[in-house]
Amino acid sequence: MRVIIAAAGTAGHINPGLAIANKIKKEEPNSKIMFIGTTRGLENDLVPRAGYKLKTINAYGLSKKISIENINKMFKTLKGYGEAKKIIEEFKPDIVIGTGGYICGATISSAHKLKIPTLLHESNAFPGKAIKLLAKKTDTILVSFKDAIPKIKNAKNVVFTGTPIKMKKIVYKSEERDKIIKDAGLNNKKPIVLIFGGSQGAKKINETIIEIIKKKLNTNYQIIWATGPKQYDIIKEKLETEKININNIENIKVLPYIYNMEELMNVVDVIVARSGAMTITEISNLGKPSILVPLPNVSHNHQLYNAKVLEKVGAAKIILNDDINENNLNNTIEEIVSNKEKMEKMGQNALKVSSVDAEEKIYKEIIKLVK
Repeated sequence: MRVIIAAAGTAGHINPGLAIANKIKKEEPNSKIMFIGTTRGLENDLVPRAGYKLKTINAYGLSKKISIENINKMFKTLKGYGEAKKIIEEFKPDIVIGTGGYICGATISSAHKLKIPTLLHESNAFPGKAIKLLAKKTDTILVSFKDAIPKIKNAKNVVFTGTPIKMKKIVYKSEERDKIIKDAGLNNKKPIVLIFGGSQGAKKINETIIEIIKKKLNTNYQIIWATGPKQYDIIKEKLETEKININNIENIKVLPYIYNMEELMNVVDVIVARSGAMTITEISNLGKPSILVPLPNVSHNHQLYNAKVLEKVGAAKIILNDDINENNLNNTIEEIVSNKEKMEKMGQNALKVSSVDAEEKIYKEIIKLVK
């Protein structure tokens, strides 16, 4: 099988593309797979690192404002359509797959004109502009959440598959769990809350945790907090002005980045995080109670829609970015961890929207189009 995958920008677009590529390679080792991206996104690191060839084209997100910058981007993006068409004609793929972002416009449109089967994967509960604009031109659209299906109009075929993720649910033996917790610098005597804001951290969440630390609010629970590498030293200095040693805070372990995220997400009791599509999928597949703080000012407020997928089934509490402070976050954590039955019920509810075997479901849809 010869496959082109269009994936650009953030890990939320690129990682599903890589997971799909890996599944194809696993099932059909002789497959030839090429990625199309831009020169600016994480694809320039993640795709070659995964062992796949990357070709780049011009593609930009366009705003409605009239400006010289926007006009330049528009002309470059139009040029990208020709670049995508040339790559597709030379590579001669059996299928062209897009996993979100403006890179999909040129690749899916070009493939459609060349009568090559097309497939799009949408990770968010609220479909992005690319999905809506390309719905008529795409043979099959795959969605991560069932909530997205009624929001996609004029599509030929929409299938719920979930999002492929590396993270799996693991049930550890008590001694294994205790070791993971001990290695993290905590103990098994109090509930553990994992707090993170994506790979770069979340400033508003971080500011709130600083206040929880200063006021010593977390007496009934422990925290593992990933600040994000760029914010760690800033937070360390802020705590030092309060005479707080970042490496020696009672009931709290502070890290710039968590490398054993799968282990920790499986053993903690509650998760506090942003609500990107990958995070929501991980939380639901692992069956964890969560407190979600959607990132504002993103396209169509899609993180809020993602968070509502878990809130709707009673698996999560939402605190808006503008509303979060040390008191309402602490109170919400306390409300969950103080009631073991409630905590377990929220975890069970999260599993209701989980999506297992996403890679297998996606591969089956690819085979239908190719054959």
